[in-house]
This record gives sequence, C-alpha cells and structure tokens, in this order.
Amino acid sequence: MCDQFLGTWKLVSSEKFEDYMKELGVGFAMRKLGSLAKTSVTISAEEDLITIKTESPIKNAEISFKLAQEFEETTTDNRKTKSVVTLDNGSMIHVQKWDNKETTIKREVVDGKMIVECMMKYVVCTRVYERA
Repeated sequence: MCDQFLGTWKLVSSEKFEDYMKELGVGFAMRKLGSLAKTSVTISAEEDLITIKTESPIKNAEISFKLAQEFEETTTDNRKTKSVVTLDNGSMIHVQKWDNKETTIKREVVDGKMIVECMMKYVVCTRVYERA
C-alpha cells in the first residue's frame, strides 16, 4: 500500500516554502515562523486508515484518512479543507480544496528520502525529509 512512507521523517531542506505559504494566504508573521521551523512527520497505518502527524515548535497537526475517500481537514494554518489522498505510481497525492482554491501536496520516497512538493498555482515548494 504505502509502506515506503511509514515511519518518522525529519525536515532537512526546504525551498520556496515561504512563497507557498504566501500563496495559501498565510500571514506574514506565521510565514516567517513557519519557514524557520524544523518539522518532523510521522506516517503510520492501521489496516486501511493512514495517519500523518506533523510536529513543529510552532504547531502540531494530525490527520487520519482512507485512501481515495474525501475527508474534512483543518490545516496547520487553520484552513478548513475538503481533502483526498491517493496513491499514483508510488507517490502519495494529497489534494486540498477550500473557498474555490486548490493545492496539491505530492510525497514520494527517492533514494531513502521523502521528497514533498507543495504546489499551488505557479508556486512549487520542495521540502526534503530524511528518516529520523
């Protein structure tokens, strides 16, 4: 299913995250704090329920979902979204929709690292995580 994603990951690099947060509508102060935060992500699965727990010095968040089933999500920046997560060619694709807006978060494991691409409109942010 999604075994390659399971475990705890620590952020090691981030490009254009502040630009991505600005496109999402995140305020100046939170963008500054968010771009400095070194987050860790823990992905677990129990039967067909997947949980992604994100922890940072600023804010923690946790979502649980079943693949390809829409769920309500409150993001770390307090957006209320309708979200769907699917698997596509080994990548985990997470689509969030709210207020006629949409963003896609693509996670894939490459050479033992989790590469996370956050895309909205013309902004693409790349965050790289290594196993903790």
